[in-house]
Amino acid sequence: MSGSLARRLGTTDAVVIGLGSMIGAGVFSAFAPAAAAAGSGLLIGLLLAAGVAYCNAIASAQLAAQYPTSGGTYVYGRERLGEWWGFLAGWGFVVGKTASCAAMAITFGAYVVPGSEWGRRAAALAAVVLLTGANLRGISRTARLARVLVAASLAALAIVVAAIGLGGHASSSHIGSVFARGGVYGVLQAAGLLFFAFAGYARIATLGEEVRDPARTIPRAIPLALGITVVLYLVVGVAALAAAGPAVLAASHAPITAAVRAAGAAWSVPVVRVGAAVASLGSLLALIAGIGRTTLAMARNDDLPRGLAVIEETRQVPVRAELAVAAVVALLVVTTDLRGAIGFSSFGVLLYYAVANASAFTQDAAHRRWPRALNVIGLVGCVTLVATLPAASVAVGVAVLLAGVVLRALLRRGSAGTSRGTRRTVRAPVQSPSSRRRSPGR
Repeated sequence: MSGSLARRLGTTDAVVIGLGSMIGAGVFSAFAPAAAAAGSGLLIGLLLAAGVAYCNAIASAQLAAQYPTSGGTYVYGRERLGEWWGFLAGWGFVVGKTASCAAMAITFGAYVVPGSEWGRRAAALAAVVLLTGANLRGISRTARLARVLVAASLAALAIVVAAIGLGGHASSSHIGSVFARGGVYGVLQAAGLLFFAFAGYARIATLGEEVRDPARTIPRAIPLALGITVVLYLVVGVAALAAAGPAVLAASHAPITAAVRAAGAAWSVPVVRVGAAVASLGSLLALIAGIGRTTLAMARNDDLPRGLAVIEETRQVPVRAELAVAAVVALLVVTTDLRGAIGFSSFGVLLYYAVANASAFTQDAAHRRWPRALNVIGLVGCVTLVATLPAASVAVGVAVLLAGVVLRALLRRGSAGTSRGTRRTVRAPVQSPSSRRRSPGR
């Protein structure tokens, strides 16, 4: 059954879903590739990423208040700039955040099963299956589970910071020069990679059709969730660098574990593993929900196969869209690695927000809450960070983007052909049998 989604979420629910999307991504996975790109300059990269994310957040909030429906920037781009721009945003979001799902599932497996590679991948697949099932039970249950996961993640991170501070080995000398590795380019690349960690507020905008009083709730929830996350990242980032230094973080697939070991607080490693696992599950839970709803919106407009637009009647969830997302994530889990997934995710999501900023720039005064200058800064920031991502991530991103353009063109051509065939079928029987008998020469 195709229809509308139920409005069941309040401000607190929306903030928690946004936090669940962001906290797992950044703290437990993105610091390692960022340290490899910029060393201690990742702190500057973190602030740059946060600044771009803020511009994107207010653009998303402003647009979501005017267009309170599922789909996020896919819908905004279509309404403000045209169908193709909306498609580029939606496709960038779907493929980028599908890669994020794979990254979160792989992170979960790495912390839960630190030994065998296939054991880690099996654990990651199990997480995808279980959380897809949770999402299919309805958005209210998703929000309640997200509250539990976020609370556990915050508790674990508080213990980590305390353990580093009390371990006795942390020192500001470990941080060193913020431009010791990679220079300005490295800092920008670190910002692009760390942006992956700030993209969770998009989950709030894509749930616009399920939020109560969206014109009030969404503009409040998005900046609040982002602000909490920025403060948390800065605290944990400074603590991790002071404990281990950038070289140790860059060499580790589990940078927070490496940081507490270097700080002389190995007793807290089990807490880190549990916290990372829980945070990854929270992020994965919210990501699957958001991608499913963007897929739903695109399918409604024939930008993806129409069969994905089905909403299950009892629980009001886009069941086919979420199952399709889960299948692709499962494939990525067994074929890709964490760092590649992060870079590719950043490419897709930055493209998505570039369209969001351009769309917000066109809004009139009646719907504008923030100055247009912030939309310009956000757009330039997104394009700049895309250009400085690792070359392999950019190449794969461009290839997948072009594949999406071809897919849409084929779907639109097929849809147009079906429409013409339907019109011919309707016209053909109009002539009555008596008319045909009067016109034997035809």
